[in-house]
This record gives sequence, C-alpha cells and structure tokens, in this order.
Amino acid sequence: MNGLRTRVLSTLAGQLGNPHGVLGKGVALILNRGNKQAIEGAVDAAEVTPGANVADIGFGGGAGLALLLAGDAGTVHGIEISRDMLARGRSRFARDIDSGQLRLAEGSLTGLPLDDDSLDAAITVNTVYFVPELDAACAELARVVRPGGRLVIGIGDPDAMAKMPFTAYGFTLRPVPEVIAALERAGCTVEHRQLANPPIPHHLLIARPA
Repeated sequence: MNGLRTRVLSTLAGQLGNPHGVLGKGVALILNRGNKQAIEGAVDAAEVTPGANVADIGFGGGAGLALLLAGDAGTVHGIEISRDMLARGRSRFARDIDSGQLRLAEGSLTGLPLDDDSLDAAITVNTVYFVPELDAACAELARVVRPGGRLVIGIGDPDAMAKMPFTAYGFTLRPVPEVIAALERAGCTVEHRQLANPPIPHHLLIARPA
C-alpha cells in the first residue's frame, strides 16, 4: 500500500511540474481552478499598461494567458516547459496566435527564449518549486524584464504547502525570504504581498529590475 501511495503521489507531483499525456489534460484543469486567485493576483500586481509586452512563464493550463489577452497588453508571450501544454495552448488560443497578439514558445525558468530587457511585465505562478537553481532562475527572469518593469513571482505559503502529501516528491519548498534574497541578488527591489486564498495562502513577490 505504501508503495502504491508513493507512486501515485510521485506521479501527481511530476504532472504538476510538467503536465503531459492523458493525465496532463486533467492536471491543466486542476491548475486553472486551483491557481485561479493566485494568477489573478499576479496579473493585477503586474499592472500591465496599454500596449505592453508581457509574459506568463510556465503558463500551464493557460488561465494567466487568458487574463493577459483580455487586458491591455500589446503582445503576450507564453513560455512553457511542457510540450503538451504548448500544444494545448496553440489549440485553445489559435485566434490570438494568428492575430500576432500571442506568441508561445518552449523554455524554462533558467533558459528563456526572450531578449534582454524585452518585457514590460512578467508573471510566473507556482513554478519555482521545480527549479533547483533558484539564483539562476531569478537572474534569468530579471534579464528579460526591462529596468523598472514588473516581475511577479507567485508561490504557495511554504508551511501550508509542506502539509500537502505530494510536495514531498520533487518540490523544493523555500522560505519566502530566501526567494526575496535571490531576487535582490539578481538586482531587483522586491515588494511582498500576501493572498489569503484557501486552501493554500499565496505570496506575491513583485520585483523591479534596476
């Protein structure tokens, strides 16, 4: 029984980090529903201005892309490590891609297919748990956001996340001050906001590259 439980939780954790296959389709829906308030908070905190060049990095089920496309952004970039989520995004947002407003590309937090200082704002929600190299990820995120732009990282409260059984498999739960310090080392000033949205409270770290 313990072996089965381990396999199930490990599979779930792997899907949350990289949704794929038949299970990935269900995980995409779970991500959209479970992360809804955190994603909405991140988009609000990004303060996207008319015509801005923006990105959702690790967009998963696409809820953040939908919100950014519905706003004032000029061009929206969606970066995702999961090829299945990219395929799903290309199908769901085909009209936005055809119009040129949305550009989807494969990439990771430590290897973004974007030019230096090319974004006015970027969001990434519930992604940093899956990156071993936190400093490298923060430096890469800061690289692509212009000086004075807004980079919003959303993370679940680590104490609350630690109580969820699947986070023992493949998640790196870091204290919020540790993530803030990594952003500061990347040359950003950081504002910390909290969202008390059940079942998992979230933290929004709003970083502004110098």
